[in-house]
Amino acid sequence: MTRTRLVLPSALLLLAPALGACGMGGDSADDAAPIVVGTTDVIAVGKDAPAPLDPAFAYDINSWNVLQNTMQGLLRLPRTGSEPEPDAAERCAFADRRSTQFRCTVREGLTFSNGHPLTAEDVKYSIDRMLRIDNAEGPVGLLTGIDRVETPGNREVVFHLKAPDATFPMKLATPAAAIVDKAEYAPKELHKGFDIVGSGPYTLRVEERDGSAEKLVFTRNESYRGSVEPKNDKVELRVFAAPGADNAQAMEKALKAGEIDVVNRTLEPDQIDRLRSGDDPDLQFVETPGMGIRYLVFNMNLPVSRERAVRRAVAQVVDREKLVRDVYQRAATPLYSMIPQGVLGHSTAFFDTYGAPDAGRAEDLLREAGVPVPVPLTLNYTTDHYGAATKDEFEELKAQLEGSGLFDVTLKGTGWTKYARALQADKYAVYGLGWYPDFPDAETFVAPFVGPDNQNSTGNHYRDPGIEDRLRASRQQARRARVIDSFERIQDVTARDVPVLPLWQGKEVIAARDAISGVEWALNSSSTLQMWEFERGLDE
Repeated sequence: MTRTRLVLPSALLLLAPALGACGMGGDSADDAAPIVVGTTDVIAVGKDAPAPLDPAFAYDINSWNVLQNTMQGLLRLPRTGSEPEPDAAERCAFADRRSTQFRCTVREGLTFSNGHPLTAEDVKYSIDRMLRIDNAEGPVGLLTGIDRVETPGNREVVFHLKAPDATFPMKLATPAAAIVDKAEYAPKELHKGFDIVGSGPYTLRVEERDGSAEKLVFTRNESYRGSVEPKNDKVELRVFAAPGADNAQAMEKALKAGEIDVVNRTLEPDQIDRLRSGDDPDLQFVETPGMGIRYLVFNMNLPVSRERAVRRAVAQVVDREKLVRDVYQRAATPLYSMIPQGVLGHSTAFFDTYGAPDAGRAEDLLREAGVPVPVPLTLNYTTDHYGAATKDEFEELKAQLEGSGLFDVTLKGTGWTKYARALQADKYAVYGLGWYPDFPDAETFVAPFVGPDNQNSTGNHYRDPGIEDRLRASRQQARRARVIDSFERIQDVTARDVPVLPLWQGKEVIAARDAISGVEWALNSSSTLQMWEFERGLDE
């Protein structure tokens, strides 16, 4: 039988308090058989995505999987849990009780993969560069709380924050704060292409075709000095993305044939169900309650979404139980809060507000607001970013909304690159998105969607002064268990106004050949892939 294991998510440990490239690097292990990981995630260079692996631009789980393994930050998320630990830093801590000054000491003897020394000045340069470029599609919002960065010495870095922020160490542990070489990365321009110069556990070589990465080869970086010890010399990330092909099925076939060793992203629901209950003695299956969520966004700048009664009526009609049962089988669970289960601050605010789906109550909401029915509604979704089941999901949503007799729904599917640009340009009134946490804290499930800077990541233009006040107050509290009430109240307001509508919470799965160990440790609390955990055991 396929070995199946349920692994508790490291995000459940959030009760712990927060802390008070192409051609770069040689393939030193060319003779070692790489551990081959399959993925359907596309990383491509194009007009709309010129620098997919530049920390100032990269802001999706595909690119963060790459950056986490090739670039280094002062801090990193641990093997389990949520409290960041030093990586490029020797030590870090807040220097004041208000959480406004954060000091780090950089390790001695650090170098980039090109041999250049890494010093405190490179750290400052990297942060200043991120803020200076200020790319709207990148993760700059994680660092905008920084007022200035100082380097009192060659190894000392001091971050002065504009306001108290107890979550700052977690933000510093994301690829948004990856350290780049100032000799290679221009101060005001994006680093185009697939080339990476980093100081992380691996160097990178990319094989591409027509601007898309087909194979990404990660080779142990012998000059890496940090807090992880890779258990392999080489990992090959093989992309299954043939146009018009059923790439997820091709990836599963390759796994069963022994052509690849590991699969994480993205398996379809029927595959997960099959692998979970399969009888292949050469495979193992690891499942964790995931932190990834899916949701609808309502753009307040556009007429149909500006009407709160329409948003509330949609929330009153959507049947999450049916959605996850019929489309995602056991690979997802209904979500009634933007903060998922397993994260402090999770609630059932949307269920508490709307209860079971009820077309009659939805009709009352529309009638009281003077909104004529059926309401014309276009639901936008991306065709190539979250898996093939996304189309089935939106067809189910269309059926539910039209089944109420209150909506006339049009579906529109668009490729991810064009889709991301369109929603930022206010082209879509209602659209679907997915979210993986930037860091393991409730704030990352709240601030990007209903905080003051939500346009940069979500595009809904929603503002609520009370929510923003609570967010600011929560950042002053290092003991995160003490902010649960604030986040629960934020969720109540979100359910009342519905600028976003949570749909479901996914499960994280990894399928692997039985000879591969370390699979249960491969995903951290932000669901990014720690390739250094994989190790090949006995030959199959």
